Amino acid sequence: MRKMFACLMVLTALCAIPAMAATATLTGVITDDMCGAKHMIPGKSDAECIRACVKSGAKFAVLADGKVYVLAGKTAEVNALAGKKVTVSGELKDNTLTVSSIAAAK
Repeated sequence: MRKMFACLMVLTALCAIPAMAATATLTGVITDDMCGAKHMIPGKSDAECIRACVKSGAKFAVLADGKVYVLAGKTAEVNALAGKKVTVSGELKDNTLTVSSIAAAK
């Protein structure tokens, strides 16, 4: 009975621990979380569309391996690379990458 109670306590404690952020490096294209892979403003470049969407409330994101990850932090650096292929590193929690470094990819 004591062993069962101890196991139950450990499992309860593990379930209460929030998801930990993991360090990640992604290579993909800077986009926004509204348009994702397909930009929708006719007559505008991808970069112009991304910036317009962000100005309207969308968040910068990176499209990597077919998945859109929201980017947090280093907004000026991300903005400068809108629509370009990048390598971005930082702490990944759920679907959000907190940017620690970003650079144009080769």
